[in-house]
Amino acid sequence: MARVLVYYAHPGHKHSHVNRVMARAARAIKRITFVDLYAEYPRFGIDCDREQLLLLEHDVIVFQFPMFWYSTPSLIKEWEDIVLEHGFAYGAGGDKLEGKRMLLAITAAGPSEAYTTDGYQHFPMRTFLTPLEQTARLCRMSFASPYVLYGSLQAPDAGLVEPHVEGYVQLLEAIRDDRYDFEASGTDVTVGFDSLPIREEV
Repeated sequence: MARVLVYYAHPGHKHSHVNRVMARAARAIKRITFVDLYAEYPRFGIDCDREQLLLLEHDVIVFQFPMFWYSTPSLIKEWEDIVLEHGFAYGAGGDKLEGKRMLLAITAAGPSEAYTTDGYQHFPMRTFLTPLEQTARLCRMSFASPYVLYGSLQAPDAGLVEPHVEGYVQLLEAIRDDRYDFEASGTDVTVGFDSLPIREEV
């Protein structure tokens, strides 16, 4: 079984349309470690030693967050600055994360068509995630296809929350049980649980 660590970051958790439900479901999954970064570090006083130990103890690191101004919420960036130290995550002797995987679970307020060259965001989602993908590569980690929900503000009225959360649970459980086919997930983004490359149990 893979050891899965979920980092959840949402500064407006109580106002969340989707992430709050996703976080509740992820926290309830057995044999998965769940960390609410804003609950743990409300004043950004990140415990580097604790976080590095968590990373060493897990195989797959999942960051769950809403897109904020084409990036992560600020606490994730602070976490990166503090935890991914030279000599630990990269650089001379910095091979402690080698072979691990990074996966993102993201919600975006805009519709999927906005994240195209012809849409009002002008770029595909993966372009905005390039810094995180390169961070994974610098740390010698594999960057998996992100699990994305577009149109998150309209998701409750459109009946999209429940199926998206169901897919998120299936994704995390499949990763934990070594049934998620990372190679088959491709290099783009994964949208909807119907497109999850999950192997049947044998």
